[in-house]
Amino acid sequence: MQHQQTSQAASALMMVRPVRFCFNKETAVDNSFQKDCSSDIESTQAKAVQEFDNYVEILKSKGVEVAVFQDTLEPHTPDSIFCNNWISYHEDGTIVLYPMKAQNRRLERREDIIEGIEKQFNYKITNRIDITEGENNDIFLEGTGSIIFDYINKIAYAGISQRTDKELFEKICKKIGYKPHTFTSVDENGKEIYHTNVMMCLGERFAMVCTQSIPDVAEREALVRSLEETGHEVIHLSYQQIGGFAGNALEVCNKEGNRFLIVSKQGYDSLTVEQKAMVEQYDEIIPVPLETIETNGGGSARCMICDIRLPKQL
Repeated sequence: MQHQQTSQAASALMMVRPVRFCFNKETAVDNSFQKDCSSDIESTQAKAVQEFDNYVEILKSKGVEVAVFQDTLEPHTPDSIFCNNWISYHEDGTIVLYPMKAQNRRLERREDIIEGIEKQFNYKITNRIDITEGENNDIFLEGTGSIIFDYINKIAYAGISQRTDKELFEKICKKIGYKPHTFTSVDENGKEIYHTNVMMCLGERFAMVCTQSIPDVAEREALVRSLEETGHEVIHLSYQQIGGFAGNALEVCNKEGNRFLIVSKQGYDSLTVEQKAMVEQYDEIIPVPLETIETNGGGSARCMICDIRLPKQL
């Protein structure tokens, strides 16, 4: 089945506006990027909303379509802002629902959001793949946090961790027609990096990757080779840069076809002049201030946006 011309850059995004954002003790177990700074939960929430609204404004000012949904007070979902972990939307009308490790994050999956994507924003969903039953067996795969899709070349990349099960990843790749590419990525202390999208970002013509986080030389070389063979210029990120969320970025585009790399201000500031120049050959870089969300949530610009690749309803 032929689909419309595929683009790596996302032209529409889903975001969930927080109502009770705060440090999540459940996810902090294996997310070393989180820091508990939330002595005052109300001010943390107020700052998070400010950062969120500003982010949406920036995206819209560039002509990027954003579907915003409001989080609900009950049940309490402190991480609902990181909506890319529970669902992915694909060009052929498929949606995939994913199993998540933290119990309080499973409550983020909302039927009314899926309905809103169809009714309010006029997208067409023709197929649903639900693999959430993995949660019953402690098998997890956290959406586009775990998986980096190369939409053009139909390759899916994943760093295996407690939140990214290799077998389930390979199974879902087979179902949706992607070639799986796995590796293991660790932080400076040798601890598995919890999500692939923290250490890697894939644009149409470039990839930003912390290759030094892949201890196995053969795996590291295989990843670089796969990226280069598919026409990507590889920009190497350091541990310090992914600690500042430089890797947690997403390439997006507007209706005119202008491409942007969305990254947090902290991530942007950590990039060298040369790295910025490499990206700017292809995309305009848009730095977004997300300090409160990054510190308390341990996620950044990419985690907050879920790309919508569904066809529009006629």
